[in-house]
Amino acid sequence: MKKFLLSVSFAAIAASAADIPYWIEPCTHRETGCVAGDVELARWAFEAWAQASAGRLHFVESEREKARVRLVWALPAEGLYGETLPIRVNGILGAQVNVRIVDSGSDDPLMRATIVYLTCLHESGHALGLAHTSNFADIMYSFQYGGDIPEYFARYRRKLSAREDIRKNSGISADDRAHLLEAIK
Repeated sequence: MKKFLLSVSFAAIAASAADIPYWIEPCTHRETGCVAGDVELARWAFEAWAQASAGRLHFVESEREKARVRLVWALPAEGLYGETLPIRVNGILGAQVNVRIVDSGSDDPLMRATIVYLTCLHESGHALGLAHTSNFADIMYSFQYGGDIPEYFARYRRKLSAREDIRKNSGISADDRAHLLEAIK
């Protein structure tokens, strides 16, 4: 019940504004593992949701204090991959997206970028009101249903030859897109 209420609440973010102000924390805290290019990956995640919305959502970068969606880099000690929490911004519902950068266990920079990008995409989906799914093909898939975590990221990584390919491969499934359009109608 709690997850449903949060999803409904987050859907209000998308439904209540044509322009959604967002802010991405700069990579200034070394313990988070964030590097400068990670901010760009987070930005691409917001762009992917805007594109999937068929023009209904428009994200606008803003100052932290005015942003209804705030993406911050979580510390490893927090023990989570990502989490989206409700916040209030000038009395209006918003969301704080916490993303933890996890070591991919590989020297492959595209695998690292894959994990950071897909985590940003998944958690920002929650900020838009999307709930977890049991479909392994969805970005909103929850590993509570099981599944092969390394393969989840590897199948996306195989689509990439260069970092810029991330912008060409949103990672959003047809079902994710349908759920988004339903959440924002």
